[in-house]
Amino acid sequence: MSLSIHRDRRGTFADPLILGAVLSIALLAVVAKVALLTGAFYVLFPELAALSYDVFTRPAGAWARSPVMLAITPAVTAALGTALTQAMVYSLWSVMLTIAGAIVIIGLMRSPIMPAISAAFLPLAFGITSWWYPVSIAAVMALLAVVSTIYGRMLASGDVRQTPAPDIAAQADGIVRAPRVRKRLPIFIFFAFLLLAYGLAAVTGLRLILFPPLVMFAFEIFNNADNRPWAKRPLALPLVCTITAGAGLAALVWFGAGPLSVVISLLVGIVTLRALRLHFPPALTVGLLPQIMLQPDWRFVLAVTLGSAALVGVFLLARPLVLKQTVALEADGETA
Repeated sequence: MSLSIHRDRRGTFADPLILGAVLSIALLAVVAKVALLTGAFYVLFPELAALSYDVFTRPAGAWARSPVMLAITPAVTAALGTALTQAMVYSLWSVMLTIAGAIVIIGLMRSPIMPAISAAFLPLAFGITSWWYPVSIAAVMALLAVVSTIYGRMLASGDVRQTPAPDIAAQADGIVRAPRVRKRLPIFIFFAFLLLAYGLAAVTGLRLILFPPLVMFAFEIFNNADNRPWAKRPLALPLVCTITAGAGLAALVWFGAGPLSVVISLLVGIVTLRALRLHFPPALTVGLLPQIMLQPDWRFVLAVTLGSAALVGVFLLARPLVLKQTVALEADGETA
């Protein structure tokens, strides 16, 4: 198969953002079809949306440059989450233990694959106890690692000049480094937020206020906000999460589980990120969560909105404590 990439007048290849997005959507559509035909729905791993979008749109990024970690980190943390879900009921203690264990694993592996935190918490949040969950993740992540490596080499052999788009030009290190846990205060604030979110979920009866990707969002924004350009625009996060959650739920209700609803969810998410000029691939995972829920309804969207809004509120209060330097909110529409 040959890839035709548009060259500009200077003879250089154009930015691969569009091609990367197309490849990401195509991969998710194929995985969704396989899940539908075989019943192996665990292969439709929600974090696959964020990981595939990033490695295909930024083939020189740290996730794409770490194919081994890309393949194994989510599977290892997923195995931890599955084991703890089999051994423990959903409670504050099991939530904290699962998340802390995932962070320790990622740190020991020195892996940049932060969505692996969500991979660990997802089985506990949804009561998944089957070992097919980590096995399926291992298989699909190995596939992504191989495909992204081949894609990167094809681009390199074609002398592709990767020109960052305006919204990601300064974000080469946006979501790429292994967790930094040397500072005690941000870690304390992170776990305090988890306690708050768990409490809100218990009081309201909306367990998914603490939805799996939110844990990764929180860890990143409290511990690495000074290295995450999207943290300059925290007010955009609830908007993006609400839109992707609503789109994912609506697509599932109207078209049923499968490739079509997955593609529509991803398209809405990608267009939203591009319209807001925000490079935040993990937001795409929110739209795929309804695909693995038993009976998703409007309460899912409400829970996502409340959870992400709570995160932003806590971050704004704690921002002077967690940032090395002041990070000002940007006006709507301004480039991150």
